[in-house]
Amino acid sequence: MPHSPNADFDSLLPGRATAAGSTRRSALQMALGVGYAAAAAPVMAQTAIKTSDAGLTAGTIQYTVDGFQVSAYRAAPQGKTNLPVILVIQEIFGVHDYIADTCRRLAKLGYLAIAPELFARQGDPRKYTEISQLQAELVSKVPDAQVMKDLDGALEWAATNGGDVSRAGITGFCWGGRITWLYAATGKVKAGVAWYGRLEGTAGSLQPKHPTDIAADLKAPVLGLYGGKDQGIPLDSVDVMKQDLQKAASAGNAAAGASSFHIYPDAGHAFHADYRPSYRKDAAEDGWKRMQDWFKAKGVA
Repeated sequence: MPHSPNADFDSLLPGRATAAGSTRRSALQMALGVGYAAAAAPVMAQTAIKTSDAGLTAGTIQYTVDGFQVSAYRAAPQGKTNLPVILVIQEIFGVHDYIADTCRRLAKLGYLAIAPELFARQGDPRKYTEISQLQAELVSKVPDAQVMKDLDGALEWAATNGGDVSRAGITGFCWGGRITWLYAATGKVKAGVAWYGRLEGTAGSLQPKHPTDIAADLKAPVLGLYGGKDQGIPLDSVDVMKQDLQKAASAGNAAAGASSFHIYPDAGHAFHADYRPSYRKDAAEDGWKRMQDWFKAKGVA
């Protein structure tokens, strides 16, 4: 079926200027979880949720994967151990304030939430002011295999820093929604919640498979939260994924059979992104509750 290979990006707002390119890892670490990515403009400050870090241990940490120091934002209840773990996967804009705040919201619920900066080897997404250039020069160059390894590393870090990785889950937004589906096939998490992540695409050397290709390989059930008016991820794409999940379930894949979708008919793309005009409060709040219920029901909480 016809489908844009850049569906996650088709409905995003355009940037306002041309990007600056080079970055330094030290600057990236200092900026992690602070402010908003330039390409995400305009930012709707009046709707952006701000969650206090009172009672939390929160901030940037680092861990090493294949000799590279990965930076991540983590938040957890202060002084607590044996915590369930949630991997929080960024949009194309990297780990900026919205993703950090999402980690704090999860920490307030009793999770150790960790959001690795998954583009760091390729550059700093916050330096770009145009989405098309961000996609072409940075996001398109990030290999899925690299992302999977970095997420493995995040779980390894969590296991020695107060997390119980036998109760690990994953959630991601837009670009991170696609990654959520893929990581649910690794056997490293108990459940996933994918917010409007791309489901189909053209296979390439860096992205050899997409969610519709791995339905039969799922090892953890995924809840998909999608907008009925998403211009980049049409409902027929969701229908294709549903059919693939049903086929996998019929062949005996329990995780595929337990996976589910919830569609918000009046919401478009990025309806949870409270700092952007795409935000839809009712859908975002309902999705957040469904996510909590999903993780509890699947043994993550």
